[in-house]
Amino acid sequence: MAQRHFEGKEHAELYQRHRVSPPQELIDEVLNFLRKRIKEELDLAVDVGCGSGQGTELLAPHFMTVVGTDISSAQLEIAEAKDHAANLSYRQSPAEELPFEDDVADLVTSMSAAHWFDHPRFLREADRILRPGGCLALLSYTMDFELEHGESTSKLNEICQEFYAALLPYRKAYIGSSSLQLYKKIFDLVSYDDKEWHECLKVRMTMPLSRFIGLVETFSSYQGFLEKDPVEAKKLSQTITDRLLEAMGASSPDTEVIVIVKYFYLLASKPQKS
Repeated sequence: MAQRHFEGKEHAELYQRHRVSPPQELIDEVLNFLRKRIKEELDLAVDVGCGSGQGTELLAPHFMTVVGTDISSAQLEIAEAKDHAANLSYRQSPAEELPFEDDVADLVTSMSAAHWFDHPRFLREADRILRPGGCLALLSYTMDFELEHGESTSKLNEICQEFYAALLPYRKAYIGSSSLQLYKKIFDLVSYDDKEWHECLKVRMTMPLSRFIGLVETFSSYQGFLEKDPVEAKKLSQTITDRLLEAMGASSPDTEVIVIVKYFYLLASKPQKS
């Protein structure tokens, strides 16, 4: 059964401000996999569970048409309001009922959203709309981000681990204790013989400390805490911020840190017709 989250306007805006886009090197891995199987010009890419379009936008230079789909009208409203390429558009639909004809998509992807889908139904739907040789690419990252900031790095990560541990009781039971393990199960469900599993692509991103805190606040676990006890949730964020600043010897949450994000992904190609 699919799960519905991140549909409110306030959370959609938070998502747009703080969520990170997939790195170009990961997009390149997907494109390289696809171009080995489809030699001609790439026509249609579909980004399922696109949210506010951070990842969808990265596909526009490589396809004739790119369509992002999401169940949330609030997320799509933000995506559509941004300047974007003329070949990119958005449609509202569940991941399990995609508004496309059979055998039309060169790429069906989902970037940090597939864990919420009804996996068997989504995989059947992706198979339906993919053309022979087309690629399924599901990308995500672990939630245990690491920080780097000079000599304070070790202390910062001790504090981060406490932050993540405090949110763990509010993690949605549907996705279990490990997103990585959930995606491995999805990989096992993919029926194509031509498929690959990759993990631990580490990407270093520089951002203000305030954005890192905002990023963690977009997690479903933090949102669950916020819904149950908004005062304590906001208090936790502020306490963690203060402790991180103290460890860094800084006073402003605009102080930049390096955030290490650990990506994992699966790639699979629909068989060519014999």
